[in-house]
Amino acid sequence: MLVDVDEGVQLCVETLGDPDAPVLLLIGGGGWSMDWWDDDLCARLVARGLRVVRYDPRDTGQSTTWPAGSPGYTGPDLTTDALAVLDALAVERAHVTGLSMGGGIAQELALTHRDRVAALTLVATTAVDPSVGDLPGPTPAIQAVFADEGPGPDGSDPAAAVTALVEAERPYAGPDAFDEVRVRAIAERVVARSRDVAAAGNHFLVAGGSSGPTDLAALAGLPTLVVHGDADPLFPVEHGRALAAAIPGARLLEIPGMGHQVPPEPTWDRFVDALLDLHVHH
Repeated sequence: MLVDVDEGVQLCVETLGDPDAPVLLLIGGGGWSMDWWDDDLCARLVARGLRVVRYDPRDTGQSTTWPAGSPGYTGPDLTTDALAVLDALAVERAHVTGLSMGGGIAQELALTHRDRVAALTLVATTAVDPSVGDLPGPTPAIQAVFADEGPGPDGSDPAAAVTALVEAERPYAGPDAFDEVRVRAIAERVVARSRDVAAAGNHFLVAGGSSGPTDLAALAGLPTLVVHGDADPLFPVEHGRALAAAIPGARLLEIPGMGHQVPPEPTWDRFVDALLDLHVHH
């Protein structure tokens, strides 16, 4: 479904599961449409009694896009969009799960609209609180990826665009955690569904720099799970440990071999159990 979130801006939103079940809102990483939240993982979450909501952020999938290189919005708009999705579905409170940039959005949402967040799961991300410092930077391999980055995928050649998306994900996965068959299937759907696959790169032009409160200690008492891989090349595992330490009472799930990615399929039972545990104990 398409929902109006701002003047002239529509977001494509999908809901899965029982309309009366507790809502889990999934917010993906920079440049990611909803497709990157694996269908099979979503089905597993639904089977465990959650209503899963995922959406295409602006400039991805079927949502409103701007020309590549010229986003007509700011980083904070991506945060208010997540709130607008809940409003459009008349969801009062949701368990908000964010990955990478989506984890930053999830933190900002919890800090600015605590009453709308029932629980928080932060995957492969880092603290928005600038006082959480002195953390290692990306690995040399990822720094080399940044240095070599050319233009994004070109939607006029779908096969090449799919390959470009697959190869863009590969360096971020853990050494033995890149599921090429799964990633390629997702990439094919992303290219098929995107109004302009190159526009997704606009997220990286607006990301970073919170405009609201950043003191994560204010989230004390909010059920929070931090999920981080010990092979994350973008945000080394120290970022996850520091994030969990900055939110009083947060739990940390460290996943061996996981990189900067959605938890790999062999780890889904542990991931889903830990996520559901937030509901059971609160």
